[in-house]
Amino acid sequence: MKINLIEGRPEKVLIKFTLPLFVSVVFQQLYSMADSFIVGNYAQNGEDAIAAVGASYPITMIFMAIAVGTNIGCSVVISHHYGAGDMRRVKSAASTALFSALAISLLLTALGFAFSSPLLSVVKTPQEIFHDSAVYFNIYIGGFVFVFLYNVVTGIFTALGDSATPLYFLIGSSVANIVLDAVFVIAFAWDVAGVAWATFIAQAAACVLVLIALFARFGKLGDKGESYSRFSTSELSRISKYALPSILQQSFISLGNIFIQALINDEGKAAVAGYSAAVKANTFAITSFTTLCNGMSSFTAQNIGAEKTKRISEGGYRGGILMAAVFSLVFTSLYLIFSESLIRLFIDNPSEQAIITGKNFLTTVAPFYIFVAVKLMTDGVLRGSGCMGQFMCATFTDLVLRVVISYILYPSLGSNGVWASWPVGWVVASVISLVFYFTGKWKKMGNAQKAVEQ
Repeated sequence: MKINLIEGRPEKVLIKFTLPLFVSVVFQQLYSMADSFIVGNYAQNGEDAIAAVGASYPITMIFMAIAVGTNIGCSVVISHHYGAGDMRRVKSAASTALFSALAISLLLTALGFAFSSPLLSVVKTPQEIFHDSAVYFNIYIGGFVFVFLYNVVTGIFTALGDSATPLYFLIGSSVANIVLDAVFVIAFAWDVAGVAWATFIAQAAACVLVLIALFARFGKLGDKGESYSRFSTSELSRISKYALPSILQQSFISLGNIFIQALINDEGKAAVAGYSAAVKANTFAITSFTTLCNGMSSFTAQNIGAEKTKRISEGGYRGGILMAAVFSLVFTSLYLIFSESLIRLFIDNPSEQAIITGKNFLTTVAPFYIFVAVKLMTDGVLRGSGCMGQFMCATFTDLVLRVVISYILYPSLGSNGVWASWPVGWVVASVISLVFYFTGKWKKMGNAQKAVEQ
C-alpha cells in the first residue's frame, strides 16, 4: 500500500505513513523479547542463558548499525528521486544499494567470524557464559547477510511511500521466529543456540520473500523496459553522503554501549542478566522513536524532491512531534509501573541483584523518553534535508556525554552512575537538535540538495 507523501494534509499523511513503521517495530521487538523470555525461562540455566545472549548484544548492534545506516542512506536518496518523479534514477539507486549491501554484508560476516572471541573479550564477557555468548554471536553473524539485505529493501519500500509491504513480511517472520524459539529451546533443548537458529531461519525467509516483492514492484515503476544503470557510482556517492554519517552515528552509539556494557560486565553475571532484560525494554522504546524518525526523513526528502518544503514545517513536523510525544508517555508510564514485572518476565527466578539492576535502569531512564522522542523526530527533518553535520553533532554529543559521565560516576555510584548518564545525554542533545531546527538552515540545505539532484 503506497501513500502519497507530497499531497494531502501533512500531519494526517505522516501519521498514516509512519504507523505501519511503528507496528513493524512492535513485532520486531516482540520476537526479540520472546527470545529473551523463552531462553530466560526454559533454558537449563535461564539467568546464565539470558546473560550470554545479552553479553554479545552491543557487538551485534555495531553490525546492525551499518545495515541501518545503509537503509537510511538509500531511503533518503530514493525519496528525493521519487518525489521528483524520476523513476529511472529510483531504480538505479535501489539496484546500486542492493549490490553494495551484498558486498558489505559478506565482508562483515567474514570479519565477524574471524574476530568473535576477541570482541567478546573486549566487553569483558564473564568466563562462565563466554562459550554460550560465542555460540550465539557466530550463528547471528552467519545470517547477517539476510539481516542486511532485508534492512536495505525495507528502506527502498519506505522511500516509495510503502510502509505496509515490509510490515506484512515482518509479521510473518516474527511469528515464525517465536514458534521456532519454542521448538528449538523448549522441545529440542538447544538453549542459546536454539534462539540464534530460530532468528537465523526466520530472517532468511523474510529477506528472500521481501526481495521477490521488490523485484515485482520494480516492473511497475516508470516505463516498461526503460533502461537504467544497475550499479551507478554517482548514486553510490549520493547514498554514501547520507549513509556514512548515519552508519557513524549508529556505530558510535553501539561503540559507546560496548564501553557501558564492559562496566556492567564487571559487576558479574547477575547484573548482566538484569541489565540485559531491562535494555530489551529500553530498546523497544528507542527503536520505536528511531523508526518514526526514519519515517520523518522519508517524508522530508520526498517533499524536498517535489519542491514542497512548506509541508514539512507547516504540519509534518508538528504532527510527528505530537505522535512521538504520545508514544513516549505510554512507554514511560508502562516502564515506571511495571519495571520489576518486566525483569521477571524475562528471567525465571531472577536473583535479587538482577532485579535491582534492571529496575534501577528502567526507572532512571524512562521519565526522559520525551526528550529522546523530540530529538529523533527533529533529527529526521535534519537528515532528510541533508543537514548531516548538524545531525551528527547532536548525536555525538549525546554519546560522548553518556560514556564520559558513566566512567566518571561508576567508581563512586556503581551502575546507578551509569544509568544517570543517559538522561543527561538525551536532554542536552535534544536541545541542540531543536536549536538547529529553528535556525532554519535545513530549509536552505533542502533547496541546495534539490538543485544538485537536478
